Parts: sequence; structure tokens; C-alpha cells
Amino acid sequence: MKNDPIGIQKRIALVAHDNKKIDLLEWAKFNRDTLKGHILFATGTTGKLLAKELDLSITCFTSGPLGGDMQIGAKIADGEIDFLIFFWDPLEPQPHDPDIKALLRLAVLRNIPTACNRATADFMISSPLMEEEYEHPTPDLDRYAATRSQNQSSSTQTEPS
Repeated sequence: MKNDPIGIQKRIALVAHDNKKIDLLEWAKFNRDTLKGHILFATGTTGKLLAKELDLSITCFTSGPLGGDMQIGAKIADGEIDFLIFFWDPLEPQPHDPDIKALLRLAVLRNIPTACNRATADFMISSPLMEEEYEHPTPDLDRYAATRSQNQSSSTQTEPS
């Protein structure tokens, strides 16, 4: 593990499935004063809704099914997102389910705080850690890749012909 600091101003991604957009909007309205002090990102439809209703600056990607989930995932992989608030709908099948799973997998891999429902989002945003810098433990993926590559090359050398 290595430590990557998360600054006082957090970079927060906001995502919601269609049936959860109102929930996220209500949550964001309640937490507007806190959110305005951070850098916000969102998938297309969700971001436009939030920006209009909250009068906040939000960097919008494309809609989730059109690649927005993957764009946020790329930002997470590059260490450019600190938090993921993703109100997903567990009862509605999604045509882009593999993208959703990949996004959640990256969030867990990079050890970023992730809320998939309002209760968890409430606990995260009200944490005292939101108001201070945080030494964020992240996996050393370069070391993992080097070790994995080394193990694969040594196993191919020892395999019988």
C-alpha cells in the first residue's frame, strides 16, 4: 500500500440510474452547502439535472449507457476522483451493466469511498474527514503489475515443453 493524500477539496463523482435520480437530487439539495466546496463530476443526464437544480458547477461526462460510467472509471483509475456517490437501482436491469460493474470494481480497487445509497452517502459526507486532508491508502498497482509480470515469466520458464 502507498498513501495518496486527498486534499480538503474533494473530487466527487455523482451518478444515478433513472429510478434513483430524484433520490440523488434530494440528497444533493440537502447537502448543497457542503458540495459547493468540492469539485463535482457526473454522468451526463444526472450532471445536467444537478447543475440546473443546484446552480453548481459540475463537469459532465456523457450519459452512463453511452460511456459516462467508463469515463468516470478512467478518472478513478488515473487517481482524479476521490469519492463516488452512485445511487444505482438494484431492481432494474441495466443494458450497460458490465460498465457499472467495472466502475464499482475500480472504486474498490483504488480504495475510494463509495456510496451506493443515501444512508451511506449521508455518513460519508458528514464525516469529519470531509473537512481535512486525508492520507488515502491505495494499492501499489505498479508493484503489483511488476510482481505479476515477474511471476508469469518465471512460470513460463518452468513449464514442461
